[in-house]
Amino acid sequence: MSTEAVPSPLANGPACELPVSVSGANRVKSPRTWIGPSAKERLKILQSATSVAIVGASPNAARASYFVGTYLLQSSSYRVYFVNPNADEILGHKTYPTLAALPEVPDIVDVFRRESEISSVVDDAVAIGAPTVWMQLGIWNQDAATYAQSQGLTVIMDRCLKIEHARFNGGLYLLGFNTGVISARKTAR
Repeated sequence: MSTEAVPSPLANGPACELPVSVSGANRVKSPRTWIGPSAKERLKILQSATSVAIVGASPNAARASYFVGTYLLQSSSYRVYFVNPNADEILGHKTYPTLAALPEVPDIVDVFRRESEISSVVDDAVAIGAPTVWMQLGIWNQDAATYAQSQGLTVIMDRCLKIEHARFNGGLYLLGFNTGVISARKTAR
C-alpha cells in the first residue's frame, strides 16, 4: 500500500494531506469550495422537520440506510418514508417507488445514492417542493448542491442525519457511537 499523500483543499483553510491509503483520497478531483449550513442551522432544520424521506433505503440490515431508518423510527418523532422502487416494505413500513409517490412532501430528503445519481434526486426534490436535501456521509456532488440551492433548497452534504440528530439530542451513544463523554449540559430540544 502506498504512503504517498494527496492534497485535499479544505473550504475553510489550507489543504490537508490525505494518505493514499485513505479510502477515496486518490479520487479527490476538485477543491470542495461549497459550504453548507452551520451547526446551528442544521439544528434548526432538524428541530423544525416533521417528516423525512430516505431515498435509496435498503431492506438489508447491513446497509447504512437501514440503520438510519431504524434510528429515526425509534429515536425521533419524524414521519419516516422509505423510497426504493425495488422493495415493498422496509422495517414494517410501506416503501414508495419515487419521491412523487409519497403521501406528503417531506421536510428532509435524506439521500443514500451514488454521487452520479444525486442530480436526478435533486431534480425530484425540486419537482415536489421539498425544502431540504441531505446527502449522507461520503456523498458529495457540488454541482447538484449549487443547482439545488439556486432552486431554493437547503443542502447538506457528507453528513449523517442520524449522527447529527443524535449529537444535538445527546444520544450519540444510542445505536452506536459511544462517545464516553459525560456532561451536565442539557440536550437541545
